[in-house]
Amino acid sequence: MYAIVEIKGQQFKAEEGKFLYVHYLGQDAKEGDKISFDKVLLLDADGDVKVGVPAVEGAKVECEVLTPLVKGDKVIVFKKKRRKGYRRKNGHRQHFTKVIIKNIVKA
Repeated sequence: MYAIVEIKGQQFKAEEGKFLYVHYLGQDAKEGDKISFDKVLLLDADGDVKVGVPAVEGAKVECEVLTPLVKGDKVIVFKKKRRKGYRRKNGHRQHFTKVIIKNIVKA
């Protein structure tokens, strides 16, 4: 069984027992907290597929926060204009939250 769920504007494929790195959920998410996401867009239960319009009624994905703050890889942004002496170097590390899928509740 799996579900396609929308979390903070992104869509993820959620299966029981799998880990997800979602966008940082904020300081209110502590390690060990139980979180449920109810915007399930698609639900597949052993070949029985339900597609939501826009979400499946009554379905939700229950998760547990493992690590509230995980930093992603550093991305370097380098801007340059040739022969003008213009060079800018900037870096960015995205923050994520690591969750594990505990249960998928179907409608």
